[in-house]
Amino acid sequence: MILLNRSSSIRHLLRHCHRQVIAARNKDNLTDFHGKWPEKEQQNFIKDMRVITDFISEAEEQQLHEEIEPYMSRLRYEFDHWDDAIHGFRETERKKWYPHNRDVLERVREIAFQGSIMPYVHILDLAPDGVIKPHVDSTRYCGTTIAGISLLSDSVMRLVRTDAQKYEQGESLNKAAESNENAATAAAETEAYRHQPAALKDDNFYADLLLPRRSLYIMSHTARYNFTHEILAKEESKFLNAPIEKTRRISIICRNEP
Repeated sequence: MILLNRSSSIRHLLRHCHRQVIAARNKDNLTDFHGKWPEKEQQNFIKDMRVITDFISEAEEQQLHEEIEPYMSRLRYEFDHWDDAIHGFRETERKKWYPHNRDVLERVREIAFQGSIMPYVHILDLAPDGVIKPHVDSTRYCGTTIAGISLLSDSVMRLVRTDAQKYEQGESLNKAAESNENAATAAAETEAYRHQPAALKDDNFYADLLLPRRSLYIMSHTARYNFTHEILAKEESKFLNAPIEKTRRISIICRNEP
């Protein structure tokens, strides 16, 4: 029994050290590109998909967690989300925050958004064995930018190129409306909070992003519309071929208006 416990501790220590080496080596670039990326696409992606490490301190993470945990702990993890995009999760929205946590969210607004954010902040609690499947968030419920703080765990986000036409806003959306092409289908699709278009990584270029604990990711414009995004399941959670241990993960997510 002693030998087994010691072996397990050693494996855990080695995984932790390996992860720390990867994080240090990629502190300024936490993106692993796969496939043949067109140069312009890659440049736009780098501009529109950012990860800021150590966005919050350990103390700030604890304060955020302490505020939301009393409510979240009363919820059950769900495994049959109505749009089938998430399994093993619980979620809520919060408008009022303690002053010190409101200051953190104000930093998110200043760094990630040009203007105001939606008043209700989305809190998504993913169980250790939970998974977020590939999807594109509906333009009916959020605008050009999504920004999330990662609490409690590292994770790997994968973004795969897909057809952006259905998800763009502004001029592109107006032109699509003018063409009135398949309007009935488009109207039905907007009812879903998260669209799940076909985006097979075997046929597309894609990117894996390491989202360290306490980091902030900012997904906007081309990264927001042109790619599905997902959080890899714990058995698939790897970055640069190294395993990334995914435990319970809470995301504090801010969005701008559609």
